[in-house]
Amino acid sequence: MGLFESFKIGLLKTRTATLGKLGSLLRGGNVDETTLIKLEEALLEADLGVSAVDQIISNLRRKLSEGGRNGAPIATLKQDLTTLLQTVPPRRGERFNVKPWVILVAGVNGSGKTTTIGKLAYHFHRQGRRTVIAAADTFRAAASEQLEVWARRADARFITQQPGADPAAVAFDALQSARARGEDLLLIDTAGRLQTKHNLMQELTKISRVLKKQDPSTPHEVLLVIDATTGQNGLSQARAFGAVSGITGLVITKLDGTARGGIVVPICRELTLPVEFVGFGEGIEDLQPFDPELYAAALLEE
Repeated sequence: MGLFESFKIGLLKTRTATLGKLGSLLRGGNVDETTLIKLEEALLEADLGVSAVDQIISNLRRKLSEGGRNGAPIATLKQDLTTLLQTVPPRRGERFNVKPWVILVAGVNGSGKTTTIGKLAYHFHRQGRRTVIAAADTFRAAASEQLEVWARRADARFITQQPGADPAAVAFDALQSARARGEDLLLIDTAGRLQTKHNLMQELTKISRVLKKQDPSTPHEVLLVIDATTGQNGLSQARAFGAVSGITGLVITKLDGTARGGIVVPICRELTLPVEFVGFGEGIEDLQPFDPELYAAALLEE
């Protein structure tokens, strides 16, 4: 299955419930003020956020006025969505400039963080990268056990310590081990903490600080995993984590399970953070590099 088909299938609920129902109307020729109002409502229902929707509708209204009522609203809408999602370029072009490349993965309980780490490991394994996964969520034995299962599926080396061990020490030892073995990628799991737990949020800062004792450039990425089905709450999570742990990018999971897949837009727009990957299912291959143009096209496809 091609990447565009994956996006189309993954965004089916959002497209069917909101934007897709306007496709025929927008392509039908004459676009009047009533149509624009319906489009505005659909965009808001899809969780694109008030600020982004205001900008999109204003631009569309202006272009239709300049080009007549029979302009190209779908093309304009796709372009505007793509532009909103390209605020900050992803860091994927910098990956593996050093060895090991260290990615710290954060997120609240239930966001899909553990499975995302396994899928990331598999994604990079398919690229020929030697990967190690460190279980720094030491407070829940079940989390480590689940992560070990995913590590085996992804053919990644797995590092863990005793339950209750210092997460920063686990990360430090894992980096030391990965460097000694010449591995390409170190993925570090962290406890699935709520953004309101100040002491747990500070732990992320401690892990980064301890890693820097070995290599000041680490962690090279801090990816925040957000469950798309949480909608605007995901935006508040991103704000809280970003203030503490220096988030560099996002992984949006469960886009196939929500009719509000537009949440990707306000997160990019308001936080100036790139979406690095999106998840469309539970399978190990169901994590895809994010492509703004394909996202916009799939969202508006009939």
